[in-house]
Amino acid sequence: MSKAIGVFKEVRFKKNTGAWGALAGASGGTKLRRTSADFNPSADVYSSNEINPSFQVTDTRLGVRGAEGSLNGELSPGTYSQFMGSVMGKDFAAVVGASGVSVTIATSGTNFTITRAAGSWITDGIRVGQVVRMTGAGLNAANVGNNCFVMSMTATVLTVKVLSGVALVAEGPIAAVAVAPVGKVSYIPATGHTNDDYNIEEWHSDVAQSMLYTGMKVGTVNVQLPSTGIITTDFSFMGKGLMQKGVSAYFTSPSAATTTGLLTAVQGALLINGVEGACITDANITIERTMEAAQCVGSNYNSDIFVGKINVSGSLSAYFSDAAMLDYFNNETNVSIAIAATTGTAKNADVISFVIPFAKFTSFANADSETGIVSSLDFTGIMNTSTSTGLIDSTIMIQDSAA
Repeated sequence: MSKAIGVFKEVRFKKNTGAWGALAGASGGTKLRRTSADFNPSADVYSSNEINPSFQVTDTRLGVRGAEGSLNGELSPGTYSQFMGSVMGKDFAAVVGASGVSVTIATSGTNFTITRAAGSWITDGIRVGQVVRMTGAGLNAANVGNNCFVMSMTATVLTVKVLSGVALVAEGPIAAVAVAPVGKVSYIPATGHTNDDYNIEEWHSDVAQSMLYTGMKVGTVNVQLPSTGIITTDFSFMGKGLMQKGVSAYFTSPSAATTTGLLTAVQGALLINGVEGACITDANITIERTMEAAQCVGSNYNSDIFVGKINVSGSLSAYFSDAAMLDYFNNETNVSIAIAATTGTAKNADVISFVIPFAKFTSFANADSETGIVSSLDFTGIMNTSTSTGLIDSTIMIQDSAA
């Protein structure tokens, strides 16, 4: 008898647009990249409490069925954006940005400023932590399409860090320039939250076995950013159940998985309050959407997955050099955390950025060591209600150039 081998397994998914838990239709699925993916049926278990002279359990029954899953991967643009949007309750969407503006580009230490003659970057939808690109016939070639990470801003001035290996060239004023965030953006909205669910299939072509899970909602996303190495991510799911299985694949002619490059934290930037300060050794971000399975008499499967509050938390580690991070903790200071990572040093390399506009550190600890002493801090994200400083009015924002 043939035995299933992991390299032949394919994981496919499709967002469901019908009633929760329904089959989403066999066309239009997409293959997923992964380092591991485990989707399994679940069931409540009831064992008899009868007292009998045999000293043994007389029966065990299975109750309401459901499904649980985990997906682990190496982070790449465009690959997991649908799941990230679902856990935040908002689909990724493009930000138009500014067009036809007169700009002046100048150096500012090791970074640059992009100043417009009139109008407002904030009104045009640009926010701190986004990666923007400029286009315009009058621009120096080095300034066209270059990844510029917005460190801080006013209505008319963007202070940016170039993420590529090509520096900006000071010039201007240059007329008729467009400045826009690359790709698409999602964040936790104040209203109108989505409540997505997915069909997820595990197809084992070597043993001709398909298992299709429906009603799968994303519960958590974790992103791990080491100081050296590939950025990784993992997701958890909860759903209706294993609703279809067979000897042929459910999704017919699914789209190929993405081929975008992998992200590393060494090719990017991490800002605390708009400044590259402490030497960060690693960072982690978790977005968790409260979920609860609804179970009803007469139903063999979960009848729904209720969703609740969306919590954002994480941790940072940094070499201990001064009291700045300790003071943030002691004084309960609201700090902004912005992270961007690219797939390479090209001007237009793909990029993903994360922004937590208001975070409070909830712990601080120094670990003794013969060599470098490292400070570890946990943080919790808090909803920001004002865009006056250019920070997104949410708890977290994610930008994906390939979404």
